Amino acid sequence: MTIPGFTESDFAVFQIDGLEARMQALREQIQPKFAAIGQEIQPFLTTLLQEPVYIHIAKHARRTVHPPDETWVAWAPHKRGYKAHPHFQLGLRNTHLFIWFALIYECDKKKTFARHLLQQMDEIWPNIPRHFYLSLDHTRPEMTAIRDLSTEAVQQILERLERVKKAEFLCGAVIPKDEAVHLNGRELVQRMEATYKSLYPLYQLAFM
Repeated sequence: MTIPGFTESDFAVFQIDGLEARMQALREQIQPKFAAIGQEIQPFLTTLLQEPVYIHIAKHARRTVHPPDETWVAWAPHKRGYKAHPHFQLGLRNTHLFIWFALIYECDKKKTFARHLLQQMDEIWPNIPRHFYLSLDHTRPEMTAIRDLSTEAVQQILERLERVKKAEFLCGAVIPKDEAVHLNGRELVQRMEATYKSLYPLYQLAFM
């Protein structure tokens, strides 16, 4: 099976006006690529996590007016869903691809993860690549390069994650559109596998 990459027209989907028109383009143009990449990466993550991993493609079913500004495919060892669990994502915005380890607002492991990373900051955090990014809200485009965050700033982020119910933590690689459109599917999958391997120690902290 040929693994698809992403093109200029894929990123341009987010310029389509209207919920129905944009959702139709996402279903016809983006989601089949997510399905193919999802199947390709599934065995790798199953081996990495040492348990079966399931593919979840965002449906944006709760939206009634505003079209989504991003879309994604997620992998988690839970067949019925992923939002309530630590998971991995590949997503698309108009400006970039993102490859995340994600703990979003519904996740019940945020406190456990935050506490264990705070306890092991000196051992774990220096091994997370400096060119990775941190996002604190999966619905917004803002993110910060890890190289620009002090240890104290990360500690404050984790303390908030432990304390605030709606807090989120997404960490990983970001590929600008201009670079992403030149990656073929195999190159993208290789980039994803390397990223998830680097992020796996964070995933483990949520289950200690």
